[in-house]
Amino acid sequence: MKRIYLDYAATTPTHPDVLKAMLPYFTQAFGNPSTIYSYGQEAKREIEEARTQVASLIGARDEEIVFTSGGTEADNFALKGAAFANENKGNHIITSSIEHHAVLETCHFLERRGFNITHIPVDKYGLVDPDDVQRAITEKTILISVMHANNEIGTIEPITEIGKIAKETGVSFHTDAVQTGGHIPVDVNELGVDLLSMSAHKLYGPKGVGALYIRKGTKLVAFIHGGEQERRRRAGTENVPGIVGFGKAAELARHKMSQEAERLTCLRDKLIAGLLERIDHTRLNGHPVKRLPNNVNISVDFVEGESMLLNLDLEGICASTGSACSSGSLEASHVLLAMGLKHEQAHGSLRFTLGKWTTEEEIEQVLETLPKIVARLRAMSPLLKS
Repeated sequence: MKRIYLDYAATTPTHPDVLKAMLPYFTQAFGNPSTIYSYGQEAKREIEEARTQVASLIGARDEEIVFTSGGTEADNFALKGAAFANENKGNHIITSSIEHHAVLETCHFLERRGFNITHIPVDKYGLVDPDDVQRAITEKTILISVMHANNEIGTIEPITEIGKIAKETGVSFHTDAVQTGGHIPVDVNELGVDLLSMSAHKLYGPKGVGALYIRKGTKLVAFIHGGEQERRRRAGTENVPGIVGFGKAAELARHKMSQEAERLTCLRDKLIAGLLERIDHTRLNGHPVKRLPNNVNISVDFVEGESMLLNLDLEGICASTGSACSSGSLEASHVLLAMGLKHEQAHGSLRFTLGKWTTEEEIEQVLETLPKIVARLRAMSPLLKS
């Protein structure tokens, strides 16, 4: 059975060109970048080349990029680093109610240590209102953190507008761009952010490597201590193969972004229209226009999302019910609940995320398969009978 992979928001396969670029740094140019002999210096040069490639993807300076172990560490670094660097100024942090758990759990950690957290609500599309952010700011506010686009529903947030508010009020601004970096245009200066998180494995790079953009002059406390790597921002011997792969993935994404976004948008819209037409009592979650090119999130009434997911898997189709980082949980999505969906609607959600190797034939296969699964499950559903 040929499997159809439609969970690119959870992770992407490593691009063959990325893997090819990484391989020499496992067995040949394997030196420690902190050493002064040729093996080490070659590794150091490649790290700096990758730094340039990642910086170019988001319109940053090379020296503003710090490599991390992934998006979660980058989020932790941004929030904890900014909070503890500015606690003499205040203890108030603003975030949204639909952030990734990497941000929400870090905020909970900070809350237990005396920081006050305001969670801004969202509308029925999952959009944050910049005016709500403006009203939430106090004289003790030291950080705003709002994601660029939501990983579950694909809604793209008004980051530029929030960035202007942050600049006018002198508050540091972080955005989690794990789902947007390499997929839609991201320019740190146009967005007006001081801190931005990225992850390589979301853009056809390797797992275990990410980056935090830190605007020059932004106060941040390092929370991994040891050596002087990454300009003393993040201690520990660098993951040279991973960083090289991240750089190559960023370079490939930058050159082919617009064409790929256009292709995926067409496939996305075909899938959305087909699902809404062929399955009654179904709704699209997220904004119909202001959404990622590859994201389709639906709620199907009278059916459990987990049941649909398992049945799709039996048919060779890989999808998800939301965030991969919490897919083991049976709790309803906090994102969908924040948008106003009822628990039973949230439990009936399904997410398809498309990618580089998604074809029109695969979309047709989903449109043939899912309606049959839903009909079969509804025939057995106590939800429908009640």
